[in-house]
Amino acid sequence: MPRDLILGTAGHIDHGKTSLVKALTGIDTDRLPEEKARGITIDIGFAHLTLGDYRLGIVDVPGHERFVKNMLAGATGIDLAVLIVAADDSVMPQTREHLEILKLLGLRHGVIALTKADLVDDITREVAELEVRELVRGSFLEDAPIVPTSAVTGAGLPELKEKIREVCEKLAPVSRETEASAAAPHALASVSRLTPFRLPIDRSFVVQGHGTVVTGSTVGGSIKVGDELDWHKGDGTVEKVRVRSLTSHGKATDELHRGQRGGINLAGVPHEAVRRGQELATPGYLAPSKVLTVRLHTLAAHRKPIKHRLPCRLHVGTAEVMVTVSLLDADAVEPGGWGFAQLFLEDPVTVVWGQPFVLRDSSAEHTIGGGQVLQPCGVKLRRRHLEHLERVEQLWNDDAAKRAVAVAWFAGFGGFQGSDLTRDAGISPDQIDGVVNGLLTGGTVAELTLPPHRKLLVHMDRVTELGERLLAVVGVLHAEFPLMTNHERSKALARLDYIGDEGLLNAVVDRLIKQKQLVGDARRIARADFKPKLSAAQRKLKDKIVDDHKKAAFQPPEASSYVNQVGNNATTLRDIFEVAVAEGFLVRVTDEIYLHADADADMRKRVTDKLTEVPAGLTVADIRDLLGTTRKYAVPLCEFLDKSGLTKRNGDFRVKA
Repeated sequence: MPRDLILGTAGHIDHGKTSLVKALTGIDTDRLPEEKARGITIDIGFAHLTLGDYRLGIVDVPGHERFVKNMLAGATGIDLAVLIVAADDSVMPQTREHLEILKLLGLRHGVIALTKADLVDDITREVAELEVRELVRGSFLEDAPIVPTSAVTGAGLPELKEKIREVCEKLAPVSRETEASAAAPHALASVSRLTPFRLPIDRSFVVQGHGTVVTGSTVGGSIKVGDELDWHKGDGTVEKVRVRSLTSHGKATDELHRGQRGGINLAGVPHEAVRRGQELATPGYLAPSKVLTVRLHTLAAHRKPIKHRLPCRLHVGTAEVMVTVSLLDADAVEPGGWGFAQLFLEDPVTVVWGQPFVLRDSSAEHTIGGGQVLQPCGVKLRRRHLEHLERVEQLWNDDAAKRAVAVAWFAGFGGFQGSDLTRDAGISPDQIDGVVNGLLTGGTVAELTLPPHRKLLVHMDRVTELGERLLAVVGVLHAEFPLMTNHERSKALARLDYIGDEGLLNAVVDRLIKQKQLVGDARRIARADFKPKLSAAQRKLKDKIVDDHKKAAFQPPEASSYVNQVGNNATTLRDIFEVAVAEGFLVRVTDEIYLHADADADMRKRVTDKLTEVPAGLTVADIRDLLGTTRKYAVPLCEFLDKSGLTKRNGDFRVKA
């Protein structure tokens, strides 16, 4: 089965890029009338070429400085490049700029074509080759072959094809599908067929009788006819669309996968709503963002630093957006240097971890730098904040687990899903379970269950912080109402409504109850270390209540009989009873019936001993007579014994549980 790869051209205007592509493929990539009239490439063009086991989608880009933005859009997703230099012109400004762009985009493989070799003598050609070698020194093309060619005579074309094929063989062992992006410094361990689909749109048109067709280079995953995709419209909105049909290399196909140029016929999408810079992706994979945290590089050739708050143009994928640079660890990134920064965008883009980007000045005259995305969906960070910088550094780390920890920490109280790690940390889908299980086992993150059946992963620092806030809130409630044994759960959570997720708060409360830092249930909660504080009069009443219940044994006075002694304040009376319960003097049977702790212990012993003698069970009347009480108390006492797990009901009898 042929292996699909994307090849891109690069080079100065009028150095013969389009002519060379036509000579190699027989396809004229200049399609616009203005391109035909002026003899230059203005927009990106496309061709295809099969070399043995490799099927190449070729992206031909314009060389004129005015159309570098189109070149950048075309360079998205390319696997290898042909740097084209005319022998009669040698190295020119856009030769240098295009090479810098390819380096910023993370290209690692390529070939150099010395075009128009038939127009110069041997000495001129040799001089041109020396100048090219000097240009590419220290770059990914340092050891690349230089092949003299002529699109007119055909000289060198077979050799160029062979060199391109040899480069394709170098690419074969590690597909870029295993990487988060071209700029990612670390190839992930294995190719995953689970990689989400993604295609940045670079062109659209209408086919009569079929509707809107969008084209682009597939940078990840695969899709089939009938699949549903997210259409990211570049304004922060996302719409579900269906794939009506697919084409690749000019032919209909049932599937489109990574490394292929493709056309996607979308059902129900108006052509006028589609523009370059939009993206199609697996549902839920990408998220629009106007803040990116990045690793930023200033080109040495630019000779000017990138300063804090510099306005410039961001080129990422096929999108071009005005941004403001916010440097996190310095006031400027000097030429040739690196730094951490945030980019604040005028319009949202969709990116992934490790994705390369290019910055040009605000007037679109010069390429000034670029780098890699570290946070696709960033939030504003404080400059020179040591902890923030340390966490950002962890996002550029060989260890996938460390990147995942940083993602978890930055996710804050909102938490994250395991599937987010592909977009936010460059972790392939087949590695996610292993990474997440490692973090859970190590106690770095916690998995919380939120209603109705949602699982959320939250960094342990955030869980601990939220737990401390909840304990503090309940502590404040205890201070405000010192007699109340517990408080309504909803009222406590209302004081933390700024968190914005009641389900998360409830999950942390349940966790605190399980850890015995809180006590309570779904309705009421209290700190486990809290004991209500009574006045002298209230303490005297409590002692009287305890004494009365001790004397009354199994026929205790009703709680409401003491209400007159607290000024008809039923709440205060209930709190006094609950204090007695908390201190271990009383046991609550119902809201009205309490037993002295000694009576409770005596009752349990009597019932246990009797059931040993009569294993068939005891009726309510039997237990009434055993305790020397009345049916008024016997029924709730039997139900209390059932609830406490000492007995269980079997018809009309109570037997050992």
